[in-house]
Amino acid sequence: MKELEFTISPTKLTLSDVKKILLEKLKLKLSKESIERINKNRKYLDKKLISNDHVFYGINTGFGSLCDKKISEEDLKKLQVNLVRSHACGTGEEINSTIVKLMILIKINALSLGYSGVHLKTVEKLIFLFNNDILPVIFESGSLGASGDLAPLAHLSLTLIGEGEVNFKGHKMASKEVFDSFGESALELDSKEGLALLNGTQFMSAHATYAYLKLDSLFKWIHKISALSIDAFNCRLSPFDSKPHALRGFKGQSHCANQILDLLNESDLLKIDNKSVQDPYSFRCIPQVHGACLDVLKDFELKTTIEINAVTDNPIVFDQEDEIISAGNFHGQPIAMAMDFMAIAAAELGSISERRIYKLISGTRGLPAFLIENPGLNSGFMISQYTAASLVSKNKIFSHPASVDSIESSNGQEDHVSMGSISGVKLVEVVKNIHRILSIEIMTAAQAMEFRRPRKSSPEIEQMLSNFRTKVPYINKDEVMYILMSKSEDFISEEF
Repeated sequence: MKELEFTISPTKLTLSDVKKILLEKLKLKLSKESIERINKNRKYLDKKLISNDHVFYGINTGFGSLCDKKISEEDLKKLQVNLVRSHACGTGEEINSTIVKLMILIKINALSLGYSGVHLKTVEKLIFLFNNDILPVIFESGSLGASGDLAPLAHLSLTLIGEGEVNFKGHKMASKEVFDSFGESALELDSKEGLALLNGTQFMSAHATYAYLKLDSLFKWIHKISALSIDAFNCRLSPFDSKPHALRGFKGQSHCANQILDLLNESDLLKIDNKSVQDPYSFRCIPQVHGACLDVLKDFELKTTIEINAVTDNPIVFDQEDEIISAGNFHGQPIAMAMDFMAIAAAELGSISERRIYKLISGTRGLPAFLIENPGLNSGFMISQYTAASLVSKNKIFSHPASVDSIESSNGQEDHVSMGSISGVKLVEVVKNIHRILSIEIMTAAQAMEFRRPRKSSPEIEQMLSNFRTKVPYINKDEVMYILMSKSEDFISEEF
């Protein structure tokens, strides 16, 4: 049976494409047009180096503040290898395998556009890594988010030249050992190629892509979980009427309100007469808060899509225009700021979710304190709310924008950096924490619904509850909660 493939071409890569590639484990191949672009661009660069005495940054000069140091022709290849080795200075935790795969995919896409001056075999070696799940060991700290993600991309590039370590089939191995097992030789870098591999925003854009795909999946749960909480707390549906939201005009707000109405319009709990005149903001203002976050997510999707299709190395080789231009596309400010704003918005989803948890366990509106029979003897959901609050507090710290910081580097040549790598790492942490908070909310709201019986929510919410109960049972006395919380977290996990 032929393996399913995805063709990398000059056509823009969408985030839906990326999700499909990952979930369906598609193999990559280059389109004919991409191959032609890569070959033509490299041929131009070779011709330029032979026929011209001009100095080109990073091609026949040193790097960073050493840009004025001319490199002899016989040392051009050694220069590139030295670059990779010296820049592999990552530290801290290893980034997860999905983000590593995303880095490789986005780097392949960038180089395939034919502006980086690399050989075809270099892009093909990256495809070899991707298609065989040979994943370089890359660490989360080391990049400043300008001059490209130098340290993490150096660790990726070490693998190509047969150095460094990889994760392969559940084991950490020397990259050369894995290459040997395939009968594959290490890559010999030519002029410009090390710089093309290291310059770029693929660490940042991989984190942005990962966070977007996770958030996009979680939004499918956010409406259902909050709808369950609304019914469990015996709230009114009038705040979700379309008319007030139309008067304000934000798309996300109207969308979220409509989603709640669609989910609850057949709920039996709507028939209860003794509802409060107004509900707390964490319920009543779900459209305004969730909607604002959804609007940020849509903008984040646009910016992330731009970045994963961008040429972000330096210098850029324009063969058609007969120019080699040293510029600053490697600077991560656009995606760094987008990730910082996304972290703020995402943290708010967790913050309002925790407030709903707090209200549900508060012993009001006919619900027992901490949602447990015989409270006092039993503590019920008391401390699960603490856990949610702890995660919310963490997210507040992670929401401080990294992109407002800059530390001068490379002897002052690189005097303003984006710190976008930190924006990406902390955004991913915020998203993970939201997942955990929402898993506590669904567990809490499901418990609260049992005290509304025999009343039922809408068929769709009841179906979700029924599925949830196959994983997490109703508790009538104190149990070890972290086990149930873990099961709840698994329940709202997506394949991605």
